[in-house]
Amino acid sequence: MDELRNRGQKREGRHRDTWDPFQLNPVGAEKEKTRTCFEIMQHIMAVVVGLLVLTSAVISKGSLLALITLCSPKSLRSPTDRQFYTLLLMCALVTPNLLVFLKCLWKCAFKSYVRPNMKTMGIMSTIEVLVALGTSVLVLIVMPQFDVFTNLFIAGGVCIVTSILQIIFRLQHKRWMIIFPICSLTLVLTGYSLLASDYYVRISSYVSDQNENSYMYVGVAVLTSLLISLNWWENCLQASNRIQDMLSELDGFRDFAFMITSLMRIAVTVSVYFLYYGLSGSFKWAAFMEIKEDALTIGLGVFFLQAFCSAACHWFGVVACKIHAVRMSFALPVTCTGPATLFLGILLFVTQAGNLDMTSATTYQSVWSASNYTPIDNPFLDFCSGLASLKDRNTTSVVFLELSNSICRTSLNSHYALWPISMLALEGVCMWLGLITCTYYVWNMRVPRIERTAQLFVRRLYESAFIDLSLLLNTKMKVKDPDSFDDVENCVIYLCATMWHETYDEMLKILTSICSGFRLDRYRGDPKEEHKDYFDFECHIYVDDAFQPDKETEKKFVNSYVNDLINVVMEGYRVFTNKEPDGVSIIETPYGGRLVFVLPEGNMLYIHLKDKKLIRNKKRWSQIMYMYYLLGWKGFIVKNPQKITRQYNPCRASLVSLDAETFVLPATDNDSKRKHISDDFVYILALDGDTDFHPSALILLVDRLRMYANVGAACGRIHPTGMGPMVWYQKFEYAVGHWLQKTAEHVFGCVLCSPGCFSLFRGSALMDDNVLKRYTTKATRASEYVQYDQGEDRWLCTLLLQQGWRVEYNAASDAYTNSPQEFKEFYNQRRRWGPSTLANTLDLLHSGKETVKRNASISMLYIFYQIFTVTSSILGPASVTLMVAGAFQFVFAIPGTLSIIIAVIPPLVYMIICFLANANFQITIASILSVMYAFLMTASFFSIIGDMIKEGTFITPTGIFLVSMTVLYLVTAILHPQEFGMIIYGLMYFICIPSGYLLLTIYSLVNMNIVSWGTRESNKEKEEKKHVGVLCNRNCKLCCWDVNIQVTQETENLVLQQIQQVVNPNSSTAKNEVEMTAHASQGSLKPSQTDSHTTENKRVAPERLKDGKTHLANYEESDTESQDSESDISTERRLATLEKDDDDDNNNYGYNEEEEGKKIVPESDWVDPVKKEFLKKLTFANLKRNLQEQIRYTLRNKNQEDVCEDLVQMLTDTLNQELNDKVGPETVLSESQLEELQDVLNESARRILKTNRVNKLEPRVKRAIERTLVAPQVERLTEDETDFWNKLIERYLKPIDDPKGHKEEVERELKSLRNKAVFLYFIVNVLWIVATFFLQAIGNDVISIKIPKYFPNGTLSDEPLKVEPLSLMFLLSFAILLVIQFLAMLYHRVYTLIHVLAYRSTEKDYKGRDPDDTLILENHIENGLIITGDDL
Repeated sequence: MDELRNRGQKREGRHRDTWDPFQLNPVGAEKEKTRTCFEIMQHIMAVVVGLLVLTSAVISKGSLLALITLCSPKSLRSPTDRQFYTLLLMCALVTPNLLVFLKCLWKCAFKSYVRPNMKTMGIMSTIEVLVALGTSVLVLIVMPQFDVFTNLFIAGGVCIVTSILQIIFRLQHKRWMIIFPICSLTLVLTGYSLLASDYYVRISSYVSDQNENSYMYVGVAVLTSLLISLNWWENCLQASNRIQDMLSELDGFRDFAFMITSLMRIAVTVSVYFLYYGLSGSFKWAAFMEIKEDALTIGLGVFFLQAFCSAACHWFGVVACKIHAVRMSFALPVTCTGPATLFLGILLFVTQAGNLDMTSATTYQSVWSASNYTPIDNPFLDFCSGLASLKDRNTTSVVFLELSNSICRTSLNSHYALWPISMLALEGVCMWLGLITCTYYVWNMRVPRIERTAQLFVRRLYESAFIDLSLLLNTKMKVKDPDSFDDVENCVIYLCATMWHETYDEMLKILTSICSGFRLDRYRGDPKEEHKDYFDFECHIYVDDAFQPDKETEKKFVNSYVNDLINVVMEGYRVFTNKEPDGVSIIETPYGGRLVFVLPEGNMLYIHLKDKKLIRNKKRWSQIMYMYYLLGWKGFIVKNPQKITRQYNPCRASLVSLDAETFVLPATDNDSKRKHISDDFVYILALDGDTDFHPSALILLVDRLRMYANVGAACGRIHPTGMGPMVWYQKFEYAVGHWLQKTAEHVFGCVLCSPGCFSLFRGSALMDDNVLKRYTTKATRASEYVQYDQGEDRWLCTLLLQQGWRVEYNAASDAYTNSPQEFKEFYNQRRRWGPSTLANTLDLLHSGKETVKRNASISMLYIFYQIFTVTSSILGPASVTLMVAGAFQFVFAIPGTLSIIIAVIPPLVYMIICFLANANFQITIASILSVMYAFLMTASFFSIIGDMIKEGTFITPTGIFLVSMTVLYLVTAILHPQEFGMIIYGLMYFICIPSGYLLLTIYSLVNMNIVSWGTRESNKEKEEKKHVGVLCNRNCKLCCWDVNIQVTQETENLVLQQIQQVVNPNSSTAKNEVEMTAHASQGSLKPSQTDSHTTENKRVAPERLKDGKTHLANYEESDTESQDSESDISTERRLATLEKDDDDDNNNYGYNEEEEGKKIVPESDWVDPVKKEFLKKLTFANLKRNLQEQIRYTLRNKNQEDVCEDLVQMLTDTLNQELNDKVGPETVLSESQLEELQDVLNESARRILKTNRVNKLEPRVKRAIERTLVAPQVERLTEDETDFWNKLIERYLKPIDDPKGHKEEVERELKSLRNKAVFLYFIVNVLWIVATFFLQAIGNDVISIKIPKYFPNGTLSDEPLKVEPLSLMFLLSFAILLVIQFLAMLYHRVYTLIHVLAYRSTEKDYKGRDPDDTLILENHIENGLIITGDDL
């Protein structure tokens, strides 16, 4: 209700000023807000992950302590059991090394292998051997000699070397923080002293079960802890910038190094185990055969629990860091693992000790009394003495019994005094505090989004024996100031949208996303804000086929699509800024024209209008156009700063940034900023003209490219939009393709196609060898037409993959694009996509070996996976045909062989029709067959269900397949909660399978020789192709002659022109014969001839403007004079005027401040109508609204709210007084009226500011008034840029005009290629169908696989299921493929959730810039000084 009221109030305000207050408000143009559900989920996930880290760490540590206690020599278990438990303890130490070995072996075998440096490898191996030796001796030999509390506390000493290195290298960013490692070292040494003192007291006070060699074991424990603490030597050296050459070299072959050292660690651990226990004589091989079942169960249970929880704790710790919950979900739970384990153990002991049923003939107290010792009142003595009686009872938990027995070996079981237990407690406190002070830096760590695990932790290996300690000590030290944000490389993003006959609503989508709705414009980070998502961006829209000739005068004007685009931009400004566009520039270019807008936040929008007679048409050439312009030309400018033109044209004042302080064009400013940004951080966002997205979708893609240097492109989740059955089919098709196929490609290798409708490309990747240069290749052979022009986005990705770049998919980056809603449009679209997909995939597979060598993300296994998918797609028609045959068999009870014959007939007939009939008739037949197949599939679906009911079981090949597919897709949809509704369209997809995978495949293959796009064809264009330019169309019948004479504008034969003039003397084209001839010859003009921006045919003398006010006079005159007045001027006079103006232009060319205002800018015919459209901002109603908003915007954040509102009120009153009775609300003001109005407004503003004593704001206010009254500007390109476009067009983008012979040759090659492809498909599919047919004919009794048949109640049927081997193999292969994709989807979903949570936790507060905010200029220097315009 509040929203309705607010809209109503705004409308009433507009209605006071004009009779046309109504406006369009684009759907989805609202500000993107942080969703409450994501905020709640973020906090819940942080708590859940923290609890999982704590729980897994406690279980891992507790199970390890239990395993050590079970294998202790003082244990109550038998020697055989202790030997088995010791073996499991050794396996627990080996497990992490084994996992690292397998991971590194995979990477070295299938990813990349770098030859190691032997010196560095030797140092690494020595350290790893010492660490493995210390770990195995401490855990396998020393710890079993100690009690469980000592084993829990003693592990804290492994941080001693890290503390020493922190002190030596002074790694603290503040001097006083050196106290932390000093305290850590002191506390650890104190803990070791307390440990020795505790054992001295135990032995001297005759605590039972104490080893006489305890002092030796304490010394060995200290030594081994010192060796183990060498494990994290690299952390301190990396933070201290020492031996960086060796560490950088190590990063290159770290996989190989860890593969070798993990094997060495395994060998050392196993050797220590067998040497120690073998030499002691306690090891017997035969004992493993005598292990009891309960010991086996307990041992394996504890071992697997410890191994799983250790790995889980490490993984959840990584997740906690990546979701930006370091303190809550990582540092806190890992630090509390030791105390939590102790507390849980004590709680378990206190609650369960009373339940022990102990009976002892002689108590512990009576024993010491008989020995003439004075006993103390210690009830713990009796408890410990009775434990031995429980070792053979099955009623007591073995683990709890052994833990209780281990506790009885402490000073709690002393007959002398209980106070020594305090030394053990103090030891634990010292070791725990020592660990905390050593790893203090973890609490202040800031992690970038989706940071690599290798950047979070020094080592990939975790220590299962010290899981909590290894996680803390392995975390990389962050020595930067925690109060400041980590430095993130700034980036420049160029949003490049290509348009081809988009509708008004489709244009509204893209403009809503990037400019009209100003989502991205408002989202862009403010330089004064410390936010990592700050970036600079420009919007570029490339409109193909933007011009059309006038039928009567043959003048070139922009077409209706460009007019719609201009209206969309202006309507967007009105809706979201309540004013008209401030800065509009109209520029003639060698390729057509350009419109330049300044968005409200100072970002630039460029609309490039392409003339297909001057530059190549279609999407690929538009992409080459903007890639060369943004990467080639702008990159050249950046590397040559002297080339940056500083424009001081007073007429360009309207394009100055809206802060009224920066007197530099934003475009030039962006070029200057790019000097400090490498090509690796220059991104191009490729868009279609109907794409809709939110800024968060772009930021998520930017994260992928910012974080991973080898990622050349990243794409998001594309959602098709529209209405109708075809759109429903595509919704589920897109969903399944992204859910399963793209995720599998991302996880196992690389995404093969990053769609051109929404993909982010890295500039350096596009500029790489054999990428952009090869992308400019003009297709000359049949295969090139299919691969290059039919699916340009897939070919570009293929080039990136072959050069070693990675292409990724982000499922959380949502974009919406229109999909074909008509059957014909859909078939024509897929007719292009199908052959192109196959051609590019085969190209990638053909160069598979070379690609694997270059691309670390692609392995031979991934190549085999793609071979399998391609094979499946080739066999798709045969598989669908057999499925249809099965449907006939189910529905009509037709024998198998006959059903196959019937199922084969429609595809064969349709293929013949496709060879003989035209495309429209083919699509008509396909639509009819699709409906028939849909009915059949529906009947088949219910028949399968009925068959399962009839058989009494679903455990049949068909039933299992149907049920498993349903469950798989349902689970997949549940894991995509925001897209769960897509599952509804699954039935539509199922019944359309024959149409999509059989008929469409046939149509695509047979029509492969047609290389036109076939989509978005304009009806106007088709009509013009038939009628436009026809000068004469007469039938001549004389005797036996029946001749049709048709003369078009392109006719150059003078005889035919004379015939046309005689036949139709009243036509306008006949009167303008000279003009027609000039127009016909304009195609021969070279691009360089447009340097002075003259029109191609030189028929009309362009208007000359000195500034925007001159244009106002012309506009006023154009309203009163006849539009046909120009036709009275002779051609000779026009040409003479043009030549004279050209001479003036040549003499005055240059960008000097004094001469700029006098420069004459020539105009083409299309410029004047565009200018008139933008002059609507100078109507009375618009001026009033613009002035109010400009004043508010100019004085934002000046703490002068009262003055601002007074100015707005007084200037509005002044405007009303001056114009209220003179002009209407929709009247455009004249030049004289604007001059008078500007003077009056300036004087009124000066008085108000002087009254309020804020004269310093006068320049800003005058600037706002001037910006309000300025008219659109007509400009020209610089000489350098004009030369660039001329050379680029001449070299790569010259309109294609192939000779007729070449076209015929290409057509023959395309048909030959089509025939080969159809023959290949036909043979392969026929062989598959024939094999199945003969297996059916032979019968299931002869050749079949018998599968036991079970009923739902579990009983076995007497008759087994008989399945053909071929069908079973296909079903199994398809099922395996789906399972693999499903597992990849699970993996991808987890990391997508991590990325989304990390983004939401650091997301910028998305709100429109407050009127009180201000733009500032930031001086990026160390002290963070901010310089504003007032300071300047």
